Amino acid sequence: MANLKNLAKETAIYGLSSIIGRFLNYLLVPLYTAKLAAEGGGYGIITNIYAYVALLLILLTYGMETTFFRFINKEEHNADKVYSTTLGCITLTSSLFVMLVLIFINPLSDLLGYASHPSYIWVMAITVALDAIQGIPFAYLRHKKKAIKFASLKLLFIVMNIGLNLFFFLVLPHFTGKAADVGYAFYINLACTSVITLFFWNDFPKSLSIDGALLRQMLRYAWPILILGIAGILNQTADKILFPYIYKGDNTHAQLGIYGAASKIAMIMAMIMQAFRYAYEPFVFSKAKDKDSRDTYAQAMKYFIIFTLLAFLAVMAYMDVLKHIIAPDYWSGLRVVPIVMAAEIMMGIYFNLSFWYKLTDKTIWGALFSGIGCTVLIGVNVIFVPQYGYMACAWAGVAGYGTAMILSYVIGQKKFPIKYPIADIATYMATAAVLTAVIYIADNHLQWGFWARMALNTACVCAFAAMIIKRDMPLSALPVIGKYFRKR
Repeated sequence: MANLKNLAKETAIYGLSSIIGRFLNYLLVPLYTAKLAAEGGGYGIITNIYAYVALLLILLTYGMETTFFRFINKEEHNADKVYSTTLGCITLTSSLFVMLVLIFINPLSDLLGYASHPSYIWVMAITVALDAIQGIPFAYLRHKKKAIKFASLKLLFIVMNIGLNLFFFLVLPHFTGKAADVGYAFYINLACTSVITLFFWNDFPKSLSIDGALLRQMLRYAWPILILGIAGILNQTADKILFPYIYKGDNTHAQLGIYGAASKIAMIMAMIMQAFRYAYEPFVFSKAKDKDSRDTYAQAMKYFIIFTLLAFLAVMAYMDVLKHIIAPDYWSGLRVVPIVMAAEIMMGIYFNLSFWYKLTDKTIWGALFSGIGCTVLIGVNVIFVPQYGYMACAWAGVAGYGTAMILSYVIGQKKFPIKYPIADIATYMATAAVLTAVIYIADNHLQWGFWARMALNTACVCAFAAMIIKRDMPLSALPVIGKYFRKR
């Protein structure tokens, strides 16, 4: 239990930068959707460009972040040498990437559909290269348990990003009389990323020396993780990359913008999982030698599922409030929110299941599972998007993540068996499904007023929270307030 408490503490700190930071970053969604009309396709361009950014970030880090944690926790390797080799390699390859993009900027811009705006492409390239380089110092902070510094830098980026966006999209047009261009979003991102990179100046090794023998060992471990990462990120972004090429209807970027904006409401799941991942990845590798490690992993899985289901219910319960994050002309896409959230939960479960092959150095299994899941997702998109539009994108995520999740569980129980509390998990999932149905019926089929529906929906969320407290988290066991309940 002590280990889980430490994990919860670090998750909470990382959550300060991830959950609160992303929530603040949501201020950009109503800003962009208000200033970039759906029919104009401006937010569709942002959605499309950042889908490429997410894929490129995986390619430019090529599994070295997870590899860094694996090797820096091995006693036979010098920690400073692992850090220097990892950072030096990433810096070298990222620099070469930027050079190639600048050399071939015109054909690349034409290929991606932005021939009239090549600046979108080269700005994107420099930004993602800096992000890739930053990833290793951020990983080093996690290894050193410097969660406060990690969270501070992440939040600083968010504050700068929001401030500059508000200035260029709201304040500046008031004086110039000229509407802000969608390109401002990319330029601002580059500026903020550059500033954060400077804050790592003292954290960089004195020399970025690369140990060739060590690098070869790391790359052998990393390449299956790269395949896994490519497949995993394509599960998240393939629909947004492929949509302009396969959708047969009108206003392609407008439809993509509606889907992208509505999906932002579902991203509370991504926030929770990112915060959990930041704490859980170094935690798992450091716990690998403990005798009770498998029991700890099983309990971590249960609590992860419990709290993601609680978040799912909360989003569904307060959809009438949360929908105001995006402008009204994007509300037609709200029907994808529960589907996207379900897919995100499956992805989180898959992430929890993935450590058996990372701990046994058999990362090829992860590449296989993610590759199959990605193939399913792309197939569903290609077959159904031409007819059903972005609704097919949402269901494709469920199909892809669900496939990878099931494969990892079935094979993992044979290769690295863990006794997950399946009965407890199933009980929580069934309860969440019933409460979700009640919320859906109240919102769509009962002629109740807003406050009456909010009262019923709140009661559903509270009922699930009460179940958690009753079964697995009594108030007496909680920090601070637990002292009061233990005295009673």
